[in-house]
Amino acid sequence: MTKETEQTQDPTDDLIALLDAADRLPGAAELRSRSFDLLNLRPRASVVDVGCGAGRAVAELAERGVKAIGVDPDERMIAVARSRWPASDYRIAGAYELPLADASMDGFRADKVFHELAEPERALAEAHRVLAPGGRIVLIGQDWDTFIIDSDDPALTRTIVHARADLTVSPHAARRYRNLLLEAAFSQVTVDAHTGVLTGSAMLPLLTGLAEGACSAGAVTREQADTWVAGQRKRAVTDRLFLALPMFVAAATRPR
Repeated sequence: MTKETEQTQDPTDDLIALLDAADRLPGAAELRSRSFDLLNLRPRASVVDVGCGAGRAVAELAERGVKAIGVDPDERMIAVARSRWPASDYRIAGAYELPLADASMDGFRADKVFHELAEPERALAEAHRVLAPGGRIVLIGQDWDTFIIDSDDPALTRTIVHARADLTVSPHAARRYRNLLLEAAFSQVTVDAHTGVLTGSAMLPLLTGLAEGACSAGAVTREQADTWVAGQRKRAVTDRLFLALPMFVAAATRPR
């Protein structure tokens, strides 16, 4: 690959690769299935998957006999989703302005989305608008301050995790799911935590990204970041890497 090719490569491709890797992690398919079940959708019901990415969940919902629509503001994401799942319905749109009529959806799903939203309340108001009375909403995501990582330097690890969280638009959105839903006039709100314990080398890109983010923010030095990443690589080689990541799944109902 030439330098010119590297400079013109769409950065969305890196995100797609990361999302694909996340979809292959132990427990990922079960978590998606759990989110589908919480929507309580009957066959031929309609659901919108907001921030659908490369479209896997939309295709899986369609396999359940549901009329699923995927929306994402990234044109490249939508293009990839359409190429992978051509029978599914994908549209370019953001969480604040969905191309859907009032009360037209039976379900609303957003997976790893709300931490990217500066105004989650606005997104929930839009969810309330497009959901029919009795419709269900399901939100899935991690709290960016709760990466649990074993290392030889717990203090440095804590600094890296918190510094990377501070670079996220809404790092604590997941811990706020319940209150956000209640304040947006949803009812029957529930929240579950599903903790994945990850020990393989597939986690190294994620851990490297945490350290790079902390370094770019000036929270740690380049030497500290490199030493920490080297330690995690060594752990991966010797089967000693340990990452626990709680995922929060919130569900609620639009009142009738």
